[in-house]
Amino acid sequence: MSVVVRAPRLVFFGSSTSGRSRRADGFLAQVLQRRQNHDTFEVVRVDADERPDLVERFRVTAIPTLLVIEDGRVCARIVEPRGCRELTGVLAPWLK
Repeated sequence: MSVVVRAPRLVFFGSSTSGRSRRADGFLAQVLQRRQNHDTFEVVRVDADERPDLVERFRVTAIPTLLVIEDGRVCARIVEPRGCRELTGVLAPWLK
């Protein structure tokens, strides 16, 4: 019997009309590329305007918000990230 190990999900709640969301997406791309962590997470992008049900379910209070979900629970939450250093610090336990 083999065990399937799934990568943790990194859920990015943003909005296509938000400049902050675009900046945070750029920060995230830099952090993942810097250490070649593209396969570390299963990145899921959620447009908050299109999925208010998920915004409510995950108690997202500001856009952008990033969640790390592992084994069905939220392990980390980053609200309105302000730069690569902040993202790297919070995501450090999962980065190579």
